[in-house]
Amino acid sequence: MENMSIKPRVQLDRDAWVLAATDVLADDGIAGLRVEVLAKRLKVTKGSFYWHFQDRRDLLMAVLQTWRDGRIRDIVKQTRAQSGRELEQIYHVIDVYSASRSRRGAMIELAVRDWARRDPDAAAIVAEVDEMRLRCARELFLACGVPMDEASSRCMLLYAYVFGISLMIYDKFDSDVARLKRDIADLIALSTNMKDQSVRNAGTGR
Repeated sequence: MENMSIKPRVQLDRDAWVLAATDVLADDGIAGLRVEVLAKRLKVTKGSFYWHFQDRRDLLMAVLQTWRDGRIRDIVKQTRAQSGRELEQIYHVIDVYSASRSRRGAMIELAVRDWARRDPDAAAIVAEVDEMRLRCARELFLACGVPMDEASSRCMLLYAYVFGISLMIYDKFDSDVARLKRDIADLIALSTNMKDQSVRNAGTGR
């Protein structure tokens, strides 16, 4: 009698469930994020889920915490600048977060924000992430010599732009999208410097 080969049972860790849940969240929203949907996608039984999570709510909190930690880690990394190169880093932040490669991240972001409209725990996590994003960006503007009030306005404008552009289909609006993005980045990052230079020039009669 021939030996029958037995496929080893798939062993999934907690992170695998959280990653799959985040994908479902991006595609179908919080209403579509169900244990049976995840089990089918991962090709395992629902019993595997309960090795790692007490219930669906436990999974949802893990998704939120993982998203929060990843977003905060990312913004701290992206806004870290060498002394004297803060303006360059502002341009980097604008470029990174307005790039088309962030489309999947934008889908997850939108799903989490929609979730936050109905769930106080999700709302608290989103507020924490937004506060950190704004604070880190404001520190860059402050390091460039921008006054506190204006730095607050500029970091808000920066994020209004990068989030807004992620929702828009604008490729046909202008024949040179790269130039359009450069101009917008200059408006966000440079106009204060240009204004200050104009004042200095006026004072010296130039």
